[in-house]
Amino acid sequence: MVSLGYLMLLFSIAYFAEYRKRQGKSFIHNGYVYALSMAVYCTAWTYYGSVGRAAVRGIDFVAIYLGPTLVAALFWPVLRKMIRIAKTQRINSIADFISTRYGKNFSIAIVVTLFCVAGIIPYIALQIKAIAESFDIMHAGSTAINSSSNWFFNDTAFYSTALIGFFIILYGTRSVDASEKHEGLVAAIAFESVVKLIAFLAVGAFVVWGLFDGPTDLFNQAANQPRSASLFTLSGGATSYIGWTAMIVLSMFAILLLPRQFQVQVVENTSEQHVNKAIWIFPLYLFLISLFVLPIALAGNLLFAETGTSADHYVLALPLHADKPILALFTYIGGFSAATSMMIVSTIALSIMLSNNLIMPALLSLPAFRNAVDTSIQRTILYIRRFSIVGVLLLAYFYDKWIAHQQSLVSIGLVSFAAVAQFAPAVLGGMYWKQASKNGALWGIIAGFVIWFFTLVLPSMVSGEILDASILTEGLFGWSWLNPFQLFGDSGMDYITHSLFWSLLVNTGLFCLISLYDKRNAQEVYQAEVFVDINRFVSGQVQATTWRGTAYLPDLKALLANFLGQERAESILQGYAKRNQIQVDQKQADPRLVSFSERVLSGVIGSAAARTMVQSVTKEEEVSMDEVLNILRENQQMIGLNKELRRKSQELERATRELTRANEQLRSLDEAKDEFLYTVTHELRTPLTSIRALSEIVFDNPDLPVEQQQEYLGAVIRETERLSHLITQVLNLEKYESGRQKLNLNAIDMGEVWRHTVEAAHPLLREKQLNLHWHLPNTMMLLTADEYLIRQVAYNLLSNAIKFAQRDIHVRATHNYDEWQFSVEDDGRGIPEEELVLIFDKFFQAKNQTLQKPEGSGLGLAICRKIMDMHDGRIWAENRPEGGARFIFTLRTDRN
Repeated sequence: MVSLGYLMLLFSIAYFAEYRKRQGKSFIHNGYVYALSMAVYCTAWTYYGSVGRAAVRGIDFVAIYLGPTLVAALFWPVLRKMIRIAKTQRINSIADFISTRYGKNFSIAIVVTLFCVAGIIPYIALQIKAIAESFDIMHAGSTAINSSSNWFFNDTAFYSTALIGFFIILYGTRSVDASEKHEGLVAAIAFESVVKLIAFLAVGAFVVWGLFDGPTDLFNQAANQPRSASLFTLSGGATSYIGWTAMIVLSMFAILLLPRQFQVQVVENTSEQHVNKAIWIFPLYLFLISLFVLPIALAGNLLFAETGTSADHYVLALPLHADKPILALFTYIGGFSAATSMMIVSTIALSIMLSNNLIMPALLSLPAFRNAVDTSIQRTILYIRRFSIVGVLLLAYFYDKWIAHQQSLVSIGLVSFAAVAQFAPAVLGGMYWKQASKNGALWGIIAGFVIWFFTLVLPSMVSGEILDASILTEGLFGWSWLNPFQLFGDSGMDYITHSLFWSLLVNTGLFCLISLYDKRNAQEVYQAEVFVDINRFVSGQVQATTWRGTAYLPDLKALLANFLGQERAESILQGYAKRNQIQVDQKQADPRLVSFSERVLSGVIGSAAARTMVQSVTKEEEVSMDEVLNILRENQQMIGLNKELRRKSQELERATRELTRANEQLRSLDEAKDEFLYTVTHELRTPLTSIRALSEIVFDNPDLPVEQQQEYLGAVIRETERLSHLITQVLNLEKYESGRQKLNLNAIDMGEVWRHTVEAAHPLLREKQLNLHWHLPNTMMLLTADEYLIRQVAYNLLSNAIKFAQRDIHVRATHNYDEWQFSVEDDGRGIPEEELVLIFDKFFQAKNQTLQKPEGSGLGLAICRKIMDMHDGRIWAENRPEGGARFIFTLRTDRN
């Protein structure tokens, strides 16, 4: 009942997070939630298995925590780069990441998907094994378990797996767009991270201070026991240190390459700024959850030395041994959390890979399926992912029954860690080495996995009595050199280190050698440029597409409609065409629309499948290698000349504009200058007149009461500040109009910009007792812009709304694939229709003296328009149907 109640609690948390998302208030858009979701790394292996390893090998277990802690220091340059690549390329899995890097190739996507399934199934089986064993221990009230012989309806593991599978299907397959955030699941994962940490700390504290008189007493007793005395140091000489180093390397790769870690750290990330918090919160979490591992292991060795209790069960056995059922129940829930969180995220990641890289490509090759109506394909994609989830869980269940029941939790986990380590050369090499090729990555991964399977999976199949034990003594086929534990000779290393060393050596060697001599196609070269120099791609310095050929607009619309629906497909194509000034009334499609359609489909069926589908309805001309190299070479030259060209371009544009105005509009220019001088003079005269009048009153009446003198002097100070502000505004506007203001372009997160803006305007909001409502999405709003100037626009619009608002102000943001649209709304009296355009003119208020206007120089909105012009953006105003005004500005995501 407690297990079911806990699952219902997870359902409630997930439902609440989804509800908040529908209300426009993201629950997971938070650096702390992001860091806690990364703690899905700590599974049942961490919760139970690390104690089991510590009980046998002492502080050796620390290596599994040291690796991720070391990598955390590299989160900002490495993990942030992975996030940027995934966002710009709409990547939704580790298989999609690798295939996209190597020319959106299907072959490598299929290989990575199959190997991910093979490598992660044992890890999911580990969680099923841990849940079933811990349940049986709690039910029996002892450490005696006998779950391995039970199947299906008499099996605890079957029911727990079925319930978790139902939860995954309910909240993990709600949309065909695999890149869409799973808010409910991420919230539940973060909550489970808190539960398992508190539970483990609780049982650890009880063991140290409840069963013993503090750590000193525990360690002194352990030092006098032969079984535990050797656990305080690394023993075994150089071999142990080599194994310890191998564990650190293994865990370093795991934190970046495990499908579940990629899912929560990259795909589910809503802001790259959250990485800043993860850099210190995640290592702190690892430190806390490992704090009592050795004390629990030592206590278990002391109390269960003669009982034969498995070290993996110490965490639960100790509270039960002390007759603390409530603590034991809480400890069980902590282990349940550790196991279920891993199963949830890993199963979702694998189901997406299976759907996008295996099942959907096979179905899309069938004309009948490809030409089906839109709703059926969308529904089919969801069903495929749901059946994939069921299939993955069943495979893990059978692995648990046939093989895993004979192995320790740690040994199963290390098998999976060694599997995903085979992706390291292809991923890390692909992110930093442009020469890396598809064939090098493909054959390196295949060779690495063959060695991994032979040296780790075959021995586990022997222990599960699936294969004959003679393989481990005589070698495969009776050939002694094909011994899984002594491949390439007896190195003296333990079996995990032996497998990791040889598999990565062969993998990396093939990857580098083949890449050095391989001939890459144009798409590979282009994708290499994007991945390695992603920052230039984000800032628009790398050309957005190299597509060239013939495509027809009706075909593109029909293709998108199959996956998104007719109305949605029409809307996004029309919106993109309008924003980029593309003609859509002709039959032939613009190349930009083709690339845009491919990016949209990538989020639904993966990059490789999306490219294949687009190629099926277009006639693409192959871009030669020389043409691609010329494009990239021009990009390299453009980086060095970019600033100089911009300066010269601006100077030439100003000169041309000035000459045109001088030749064709000299009279209008003179009139505009006269009007500008008049309005400036008028605006300057108003505060000066007030200052002079108030000063004369104080000067001519020395007997005025002190309170009245202070009142007049305060008014003088306010008018002086107003005068200073007006002069500053005039100078700024002149600087923008003259072109002397240069843009300092950087990648900025508009979510952070709005938060800083609201903090600056908070005193004004509090003074007028206004309510500010946020309607910002949970995605990372990454743009290339001048942060200082964009903040000025945001603050001007927000302060303008504060002047007119009666009670509420709304800040909204929406995304149209290549453009972010931001709006600030108030519930004031609105703007007359004839003035909606005029309000952006200089000194509009001064030219309309009959209007009752609030305080202001009349230059704020004019400055906003100039700033948006400089960013190639738009700004306009409109009235809200429910009353009040709405000011809107847009910024493009693909701006050069």
